[in-house]
Amino acid sequence: MGVGKDQVLRWLAVLAQVYAENRQQLTDLDLAIGDSDHGTNMDRGFAAVQAEMTAHPPADLRAVFQNTAAVLIRTVGGAAGPLYGTFFLRAAAVCAGKTELGPADVVALFQAGAEGVQARGRAVAGDKTMVDAWLPALETMRRALQDGCGSESILEQGAAAAGEGMRSTVPMLARKGRASYLGARSIGHQDPGATSSFLLLKAAAETWRP
Repeated sequence: MGVGKDQVLRWLAVLAQVYAENRQQLTDLDLAIGDSDHGTNMDRGFAAVQAEMTAHPPADLRAVFQNTAAVLIRTVGGAAGPLYGTFFLRAAAVCAGKTELGPADVVALFQAGAEGVQARGRAVAGDKTMVDAWLPALETMRRALQDGCGSESILEQGAAAAGEGMRSTVPMLARKGRASYLGARSIGHQDPGATSSFLLLKAAAETWRP
């Protein structure tokens, strides 16, 4: 049994709750090396997504992702809006014509989204960005798919790898974004974008179950 529209909508509802609950943590992380608005932006953006999904239920899986992208681009400030908007827009293309997502589709969806983020932000591994959470997650998810794992296991393993990637940003020197202006002072702080990316994938692992 694959991941259907209702499960994706439940994921988005959970994300609204997750970002509300973690708003202060993300704000504190961003206060250290950024504009101190990442928590506020993520909370506002996914609350707006939830309101949009309730007011205008999407017709299919692709529309869920497309509408989410449009809302995030419109409501999320800073770099996060374009980056997460691109993530969901790229993911929407994977869902075209599908009523549910199998394990290969799940991996393809997150890969397309993360590759969009990387292209939009022009970041590579070690730059101290959300890419440092996504790249190890994708590598782990692809390997789990090759090993014959189902979507639940793929996502659980991917979330664990994203968590490790998130924590790996602490000793890094920032080379992208506002944090890069701090030079050596950016060392010792966890990247807020990597943290919100981990939370996004963790929520999928917890809600996209058979």
